[in-house]
Amino acid sequence: MARHVLVSALLAIVVAGCGAASQANPNDGVVHVATTTNFITDLAHRIGGDRVDVEGLMGPGVDPHLYKASANDVSTLADAELVLYGGLELEGKMGDVLEKLDRRKPTVAVTRDMPRDRLRAEPGYEDRPDPHVWFDVDLWRSAARTTAEALVEVDPAGRATYKRNLRAYDRRLRTLDAEARERIATIPEGRRVLVTSHDAFHYFGARYDIDVVAIQGVSTATEATTADVERVAKLIADRGVRSVFVESSVPPQTIEAVLASARRQGATATVGGELFADAAGDDGTPEGTYEGMIRHNLDAIVEGLR
Repeated sequence: MARHVLVSALLAIVVAGCGAASQANPNDGVVHVATTTNFITDLAHRIGGDRVDVEGLMGPGVDPHLYKASANDVSTLADAELVLYGGLELEGKMGDVLEKLDRRKPTVAVTRDMPRDRLRAEPGYEDRPDPHVWFDVDLWRSAARTTAEALVEVDPAGRATYKRNLRAYDRRLRTLDAEARERIATIPEGRRVLVTSHDAFHYFGARYDIDVVAIQGVSTATEATTADVERVAKLIADRGVRSVFVESSVPPQTIEAVLASARRQGATATVGGELFADAAGDDGTPEGTYEGMIRHNLDAIVEGLR
């Protein structure tokens, strides 16, 4: 409770002073950008290039659904001229912080301009789209366009740079999208069953023609029940699934419980590898980039299911 009060008090000070903060470095030659997840940090670097200084709040292995802003985070947000975040309730516990910031400085959800008819939702929650849009690489092209537009709005002089970087990155994403289609198609159709810890991969499944089965829901804030574990274990046994996958930002206990239950039903599934779901990998590694995390997941899925 004391921590929450401290952060709330700091946020009130920040919001009151945001106008001054965003003008603190008007002539230092770069745009100061704050981001939430590390693959959004990567996106800001790809589009912004040398014209931006990007500071991300969440590193590898961090679950954005459960993340709470710290006092240092509030300071980072105060110093930024632009804040980029996922939206669609991805950063569930940071919602109030982002909403208050939006009143005083550019605070942009990279999902802002995505076609509503391409967003997915859990049955019964049609008014709350699934935020895991980045696993449809074609949809992530929209996030790149929104990022470029947001940067142009705060730095009109950099328009040519941002548009040039966007065109180059868009070509890379189109290549990655085609690669994902081709690689998943190499898995025999009967084996295209992706079992994961939480419901992060339905955009991936819809785009690349693979069945996705999750133990937990869209948000990891919702805990798996015994019924969830038994439901997935039965599917593994019934469909002869050989590999299931853990996630870098989700504890493996639920997957382990599912495998134990599946073994009791005569199945022999094992862990096929670790997937990056709500966070990319370590800084300075290929998996620390958006493209790298997608290719890592493709490698693990294709190898595990084939």
